[in-house]
Amino acid sequence: MASSLLALALFSPVLAGVHEVWWNITYVEDVNPDGLFDRRVIGVNNTWPPPPIEVSTNDSLRVHATNSLDAPTTLHHHGMFFNSTSWMDGAAGVSECGIPPGASFTYEVPIDTSGQWGTYWVHAHASGQYVDGLRAPVVIHPPQEAHQYDEEFTVNLGDWYHDEHAVLLDQFINIANPGGAEPVPDSSLIYFSQNGEYLKPISGRSSSAVGFNENATLPFEPGKTYRLRVVNTSAFAMFFFWIDGHDMRIIEVDGTDVEESPSDLLSLTVAQRYSVLVTSRNDTNANWAIHANMDTDMFDTVPPALNPNITSSITYSSSAQVTDLGFIDEYATVNDTNLVPVIVMSPPVVTKTIELEVSFDTMDDGTNHAMFNQITYNMPLVPAVFSELSLGSNATVEAAYGPNSFVVDHMDVVDIVIKNGDAGKHPFHLHGHKPWIVGRATDYTSDDPTLNPPIVEGQRNPVRRDTVHIPSMGSATLRVVADNPGVWFLHCHIEWHLEVGLAIQLIEAPLVAQALGKKPPQEMFDNCQALGLPTTGNAAGHASATDLDGLKVGPFPQNLGWHPRGVGALVGCILSALLGMSTVAWYSMGGYSEEEIEREVRERISDKAKRGRFFGLMKSRVGS
Repeated sequence: MASSLLALALFSPVLAGVHEVWWNITYVEDVNPDGLFDRRVIGVNNTWPPPPIEVSTNDSLRVHATNSLDAPTTLHHHGMFFNSTSWMDGAAGVSECGIPPGASFTYEVPIDTSGQWGTYWVHAHASGQYVDGLRAPVVIHPPQEAHQYDEEFTVNLGDWYHDEHAVLLDQFINIANPGGAEPVPDSSLIYFSQNGEYLKPISGRSSSAVGFNENATLPFEPGKTYRLRVVNTSAFAMFFFWIDGHDMRIIEVDGTDVEESPSDLLSLTVAQRYSVLVTSRNDTNANWAIHANMDTDMFDTVPPALNPNITSSITYSSSAQVTDLGFIDEYATVNDTNLVPVIVMSPPVVTKTIELEVSFDTMDDGTNHAMFNQITYNMPLVPAVFSELSLGSNATVEAAYGPNSFVVDHMDVVDIVIKNGDAGKHPFHLHGHKPWIVGRATDYTSDDPTLNPPIVEGQRNPVRRDTVHIPSMGSATLRVVADNPGVWFLHCHIEWHLEVGLAIQLIEAPLVAQALGKKPPQEMFDNCQALGLPTTGNAAGHASATDLDGLKVGPFPQNLGWHPRGVGALVGCILSALLGMSTVAWYSMGGYSEEEIEREVRERISDKAKRGRFFGLMKSRVGS
């Protein structure tokens, strides 16, 4: 018996203190979760959706990833801190080169030392592959939850496209789309998971292994309290979520436990998570609709075929009908600054401020791009964390990392002020940290303190979250302590906006990162070599703080306004017009006879012909 237990321990896929999973990232053909269109998706181990992950805070997570696609891939465990090992963060170009086709990489996610629990997710962070399906929920369980409940489910929301990301991206970044209208989803999805498995469809409704939309349901029993972990895994769409006939109480936001806060409606921008408590009804004579409606205000157009509102259900009795109370009067966003974290953490006083203003424009190449402070982000040739570790004393020079890079010193208290000058709403995600939201403005250009209030120091316990929703003309001030040496990405989590450059790199404590002596595993360097990418030097691969020859930059905003050539042309036009009017006036006053005028015109025509030009045209060639 002892030998059998020993053998089981040795060969068990879950080792003591380590939760291991093996993900072969593959294409999966003929997937049709919305019942409208068969398409190829990116899944895991030849199945879709990729399996949900549930681990304990006592475990580290080890993901063995093999790339069976025809393009490089990565995995980003959204919201994880990684504890000075930012090369495990999975952001292509920032923390790694990517896993080449046919190659493998093992991601180590040190949950057991991060002090994190709650609701997260994992997704590709290369070439928009999570738009094509490479995304799954991650739940981390602490030994003791802050709130009591009987059972829990994870609610997975996401927009859904029928065309593959590459096709949509070519249409989006295109001179035929100078206004930058984002691809609108063809539909949306809601599906559920529990204990590391997806819930099956309602009996007799679908042959799929997973229940989606109206074929999915949550089984409720009277007298119980349920925790629903709601995750928005979309590429573009924000969702409004509510349940008919039931009240919700918010208890978690992006992995932060908060005091119970009643809410009739959840608003979840891309990548945000909320947990709510829902107490079941005492009667079982009706089932109830669950609503997840996309925010169509974000779409330039709403195609006639699109149904932006999807429903699922809560089931008390398989014989009862679903009660659907229909639409609500008005959508509203959750005021997350009103939420109070259970664990009190007071932000220290700010020592450094980074201001970022969002804008979009038609650029000098005719395409529409996004910018922070009038600069669009481009991926460096050398992953930024490799530059940080290999540049020596030059690692403190911001210019070495390329445009949109900001260096902060160890333990700086940094306010990142994001000002949304765009007409649309944006979700911003900071990797490697969970910042305090110490301020919000509804109009950052205003002098009115009710619209643009000053930052108040000494806040006792502001909300902490890793993904922040900022409406048009609004701003949010995110306070971060630079206690996690490495390089961390900050970007809009609308995938289309990341693709057109709405991102920066936060280069954190580079000299401390070098002094720690930690290094990326060798397989990371091997993967870069296989992709033909350098692994040392600045963003362009040079051992210099300033020589960025070969690094992609731009496109740039069109240089509108008055330039010297334009001013000269305008002056010439004005003088010609004045001369012409003067001449007409002179003629009208009898300055010349008609014969004199005709003779002068003929002489001028003859002179121009001799010079080889006639009103700007080349003189005709005879015999050619």
